[in-house]
Amino acid sequence: MQEVTEQMRNFLQFIALQFINQPEQAQLRVAESNDIENHIRFRLIVAQQDVPILIGKNGFTASAIRNVLKAAATREGITASLQIVSHEEEQLRMVALEKGEIIQEQDHDPEDLNEVVDEQLED
Repeated sequence: MQEVTEQMRNFLQFIALQFINQPEQAQLRVAESNDIENHIRFRLIVAQQDVPILIGKNGFTASAIRNVLKAAATREGITASLQIVSHEEEQLRMVALEKGEIIQEQDHDPEDLNEVVDEQLED
């Protein structure tokens, strides 16, 4: 599954860099679930002003990106999801997680998820 994850990561990096104005602030986080489900979760963290650009009018841009991502995942027999958030939203989420105000958004045992190290998007 690691090879598929890397291919999808490269796709998302390429697409994101085509749309956003501040690529130096973009990060892509990846979590792989190795349980029965074989799910890959992507979290694209960008500057606040780049979020609406990636989401697009009525969500059409984000929907198109997600549809291509899901089609590629389905072809490989896995599932994939994408969240697009700003650095501010991610920071608030991390604080809430640390305080125990929210729980991890997965239905899996934390040991089943392998979080890949944050990575700056590069040209």
